[in-house]
Amino acid sequence: MAIEIRQIKTKGELRRFIEFANDLYKDCPYYCPPLFFDEMNCFNPENNPALEVSEYQLWMAYRDNQPVGRIAGIINRKANEKWGVKHVRFGWFDFIDDLEVSKALLDTVSQWGKEHGMDALNGPVGFTDFDHEGLLLEGYEYPAVMASLYNYPYYVRHMDAYGLVKEADWIEMQVYPPQGCPERLNRIADIVKQRSNVRVDKVKNSRELVRKYGIQYMDVIDEAYQKLYNFQPMTVAQKNYYKKMYFPLLNFDFVTLVVNEKEEIVGVALGMPDISSALRKCGGKLFPLGWYYLLKALKAKKMDSFSFLLIAVRPDYQDKGINALFFQDQIPMINKYGIKTLETTNILETNAKNIANFTQFDHKFHKRHRAYIKPID
Repeated sequence: MAIEIRQIKTKGELRRFIEFANDLYKDCPYYCPPLFFDEMNCFNPENNPALEVSEYQLWMAYRDNQPVGRIAGIINRKANEKWGVKHVRFGWFDFIDDLEVSKALLDTVSQWGKEHGMDALNGPVGFTDFDHEGLLLEGYEYPAVMASLYNYPYYVRHMDAYGLVKEADWIEMQVYPPQGCPERLNRIADIVKQRSNVRVDKVKNSRELVRKYGIQYMDVIDEAYQKLYNFQPMTVAQKNYYKKMYFPLLNFDFVTLVVNEKEEIVGVALGMPDISSALRKCGGKLFPLGWYYLLKALKAKKMDSFSFLLIAVRPDYQDKGINALFFQDQIPMINKYGIKTLETTNILETNAKNIANFTQFDHKFHKRHRAYIKPID
């Protein structure tokens, strides 16, 4: 039977779109389901301010009236303007191992992009750099963490068959923390504090963070990430969205703020407990028991693994050794919680400075993701 492509138009169809990946990976122990309500909110203009600067369409592929694939087409006009490109993005791209299915879905996004004046197909990426991005190329035998995509190995063959080529690669590392902060790092951190007149400020919770600094935290991330692949400068609404969504979830033992003499945030580092096991237990659903599994993971006082989510330093404070303060602050907490393994999120393979933050410790490179591109005929 021929492949039928159906555009997603109703809330019920959106639910099926989101559930498709969970069904496809139901027997895969490495896949990490996203939070269902988070996925629903992502496609709701009332909840996701990224949609103020983006257009999107969602489609599912059917054969014999059975779902066999899904895809999102995205045009982020603010990002395109920043980078001087006309890209239509594809994301939320999942499919059975059938080249006819993947081709039909990619053709659909390409045609939609062409109708809107785009000249290249780019993905898998999301609305912004904070969404999941990059096809998994290496590390299929490792469990996915909440912040990264997982896919079956056959996806790579489908990308190649369609004529998509590499545009950017990210790597992930497993890092094995030392017992106590190395003396060399302590010395560097103490020198940086004196020379740059900076200090670490520990806040206890999201209320204190917002009261003292507003959205400066997000401002620093926005400034620091401007040159990273596909990054879209955040609007004020987006900064407030991420603040509202994620700040209350944080364990502030693992939030490090570096401030200068003017009480301005000049650097931030953030990690959180690995909640992927909790998400697997509940299938990404909060009810009936998902909230309990997630809360237990987020509030744990002992844990084996930990996700190091980001490091960001304001451009005028880069190359001054600020990163040493992050590790001087966080390594004692990592030891206190009994953490044996840190998992980095995606780091661009060209981002040597960020990679060097972690290669100073025992580590291994264990995963690789890729964003592809192809001109639209």
